[in-house]
Amino acid sequence: MRTTNQAPHSAGELFRLVRTGQARSRADLARLTGLSPSTVALRVDELVTHGYLEETGHGESRGGRRPRALGVRANESVIAGVDLGESHATIALLDRRGEIVASAIEDVTLLDGVRSVVEQVWESTRRLAEQHDGVRVEGIAMSLPGPIDARTSRLLAPMRMPGWNGVDVGEVLGSVTQLPFLIDNDANAMAVGEYVERGGTHEQLVFVKAGSGIGCGIVVEGAVYRGFRGVAGDISHVPLHDAPAVSCSCGRVGCLDVVASGTAIVDALKDAGEPIDSLEEVLGLAQNAHPKATGLLREAGARTGEVLATIINFFNPQALIVGGRLATADAFVAGIRQALYTLCLPMSTDALEIEVSRAGALAGARGVGWELLESVLEPARIDAALRAV
Repeated sequence: MRTTNQAPHSAGELFRLVRTGQARSRADLARLTGLSPSTVALRVDELVTHGYLEETGHGESRGGRRPRALGVRANESVIAGVDLGESHATIALLDRRGEIVASAIEDVTLLDGVRSVVEQVWESTRRLAEQHDGVRVEGIAMSLPGPIDARTSRLLAPMRMPGWNGVDVGEVLGSVTQLPFLIDNDANAMAVGEYVERGGTHEQLVFVKAGSGIGCGIVVEGAVYRGFRGVAGDISHVPLHDAPAVSCSCGRVGCLDVVASGTAIVDALKDAGEPIDSLEEVLGLAQNAHPKATGLLREAGARTGEVLATIINFFNPQALIVGGRLATADAFVAGIRQALYTLCLPMSTDALEIEVSRAGALAGARGVGWELLESVLEPARIDAALRAV
């Protein structure tokens, strides 16, 4: 997902070619870079010696002796990806191949405050690493349910996160863990997680996170599109012209989040006299064909689709992926489909893939962990590490 300006003879650049699947043998590396086989052998041996690459058997022969296949070595270190929600934190440990080797879900409450939550999450992460053969955590990344200023890692007026506004969560995370860190918005992280889960085959992808809140992440040519300050794709505060006059934290009324999110649906059912307290209960009612719950879910999907229609017409992505707890409700997804096919140009939707997330509950943790892994394994960082040995 990243590009590099490293010289082709760099060991880090050779590692990148193997990691991205462009090269599977020393012969491939020599062919792609134009380097002599002896120079490639020296660089590869260095990467193998220091635990970045490994010989994984024999590759496909092109007429001569079968070459030895190269692959990324998983190593004994991991990157921790944490997807922080309103009431829980999903933790995933990724090896250097980007594969999830362990995961866990921990109960948290954002009302405990930034540092307390970060400390709790870090303790849970260390415990998970110890349980998984005592692997070493070499970096930690966290996604947050609110807008993030991409230049400072500060939260910008998040909803349902009292005491977090304006806080540089990255600074807190770094001071608590003393590790390389990364902070991102949860919808962006989920979009990356979905991109990785699908093998990088969707170069233009829109991911909608629909749970207690609603957010959106956009992938363009394999990388998150963030905009100038990092809030591109934040659809939660788009006002709907025919929405009920529900007040939003932004000071306006009828914003998408307060009329179509899981929280809004729960509130609407309560107002209708249903004795429920959670989105899970709403989803359970819908599974049992409860007419009011099913109708509200479909209506919420249609309102979400109304906002997404502008994005689809403007951006013309290859895929629209719906994730989060509301994505498990057929009525919600059907509402989105109906709105898109009604409001979008046929050329924007005739080949559009509208699907439910394949990455599921681990999308955010995997995505934000992958983002940090990409940074940790940049060619320039690898070359610097090898020079320091």
